[in-house]
Amino acid sequence: MEYKIDATNKALGRIATEIASVLRGKNSPAYMPNKTPDVTVVVENFKQAKFTGNKLEGKLYHRYTGYHGGIRTRTLGERWEKDPEQLLRDIVYRMLPTNRTRDKIIQQIKFGN
Repeated sequence: MEYKIDATNKALGRIATEIASVLRGKNSPAYMPNKTPDVTVVVENFKQAKFTGNKLEGKLYHRYTGYHGGIRTRTLGERWEKDPEQLLRDIVYRMLPTNRTRDKIIQQIKFGN
């Protein structure tokens, strides 16, 4: 089954929570937490999503390279410019339960025009 989400003028977090709940199957009356539904989420007009407040410059993402002093920091704006689709996948990935099915579920996100 294919579920379409129009991201025009929606906040990034609101889009991500809607995607996460649909991917888990929580919008279905036959929801079972131990089953993964056969749902594909198509996000349309993703480039037109909006950001509230000062998040593009103020929100920071850190990652550690494994070396001494190897903390690399990027702002939300820098990650958005580089690869916005991967940014949304990372946000939704952290909203899904930490188990074996998470890697399978995250592959069900597709991007439209």
